[in-house]
Amino acid sequence: MAELSRPDLDYRLKQQKILSEFGVEALRADDLGRLLQRATELCAEGMAAQFCKALEYKPGHDTLLVIAGVGWGPNVVGHALVGADLASPAGYALKTGQPVISNHLENERRFRTPQLMADHGVRRALNVLIRNREGDFGVLEVDDTREGQFDEADIAFMQGFANLLGGAIERQRAEARLQAALDRQELLTREMSHRVKNSLATVAGLLSLQARTTESQQARDALADARSRVEAVAQVHDQLWRQPDLAAVELSGFLDSLCEKLRESAPGHAITCEAPAMPIPADLAIPLGLFVNELVTNAVKYAYPGGHGPVRVEAVPSSEGRVRLSVSDDGVGLPEGFDAGAARRSLGMRVIHGLARQLGGELAVSGKGGARFTLMVNFAAS
Repeated sequence: MAELSRPDLDYRLKQQKILSEFGVEALRADDLGRLLQRATELCAEGMAAQFCKALEYKPGHDTLLVIAGVGWGPNVVGHALVGADLASPAGYALKTGQPVISNHLENERRFRTPQLMADHGVRRALNVLIRNREGDFGVLEVDDTREGQFDEADIAFMQGFANLLGGAIERQRAEARLQAALDRQELLTREMSHRVKNSLATVAGLLSLQARTTESQQARDALADARSRVEAVAQVHDQLWRQPDLAAVELSGFLDSLCEKLRESAPGHAITCEAPAMPIPADLAIPLGLFVNELVTNAVKYAYPGGHGPVRVEAVPSSEGRVRLSVSDDGVGLPEGFDAGAARRSLGMRVIHGLARQLGGELAVSGKGGARFTLMVNFAAS
């Protein structure tokens, strides 16, 4: 094998450096148009050529569209078409899958010279196929008006670029399909949550109607409690489909909306809410909403016999994603000798303890100077 002269060696080393640097760009690129344009610029530089273009195959018309390029006149990139038949150099490379070198287009008998190249005085060209596992994307081509020789080493350089482009195109298209699927899944999830909210609102309305037509006070109270719980779940779903991130709910806005709903059903009671603006996992939103709803409803019913008073909902963040959640009042407090464990015989306390377990916290109860229920929740561990 003949030894390369110093200029030739420097030329090949420069090509390898350009190709290596482009490989990094191809892995990181998220804009196909910019990547193709960058490829044509670097190919022209590495080949010391006046022109370079990337052509995308349009099977419907059996043509190749110039989608990126360097050195061409106006209205070429994005507009000019080249025949994809075997009689054009680019078409031959596309249809056969073989690289094409033509160092003397004016004497070429295998192909015709495309009008675009003739208009720019192109005398020699090199074409390689851009291909990936999805099929043939198009052709990468360098052209020049000057005398000279493209050779086999130039094919290797150009084919390296084409292979990197093929892989990047395949990756970007796969990512686009995945994103489209995720967007559709998110849309369906939002729609489902919105419909669940509407269905639960209908159920709550039916429970309210049933309560108004029931003579038994005990039955009316039970139906009112059931309606309140259903409305709490509906409130969660109403917020879920409005959230920018379906996997999380913003705690402050969530509790504020829930307390606003509770204020509507308990006029005269000062129900306040203080909570940090922090995300919590969406799958904890329903048990959290029901937990707060149950305790506030109990406070409204039992803390101030025959009167009204404040009910506070507070969420105080501590270290490592833990939040101390409490519901308290200034009412009559809990009965003497109240045992939270023994009180589980009542439906309300069974619900509260069950929700506390779902939230992964231990319930603490204080009955002095009013009632206070506190739960330490680790949202970061969920």
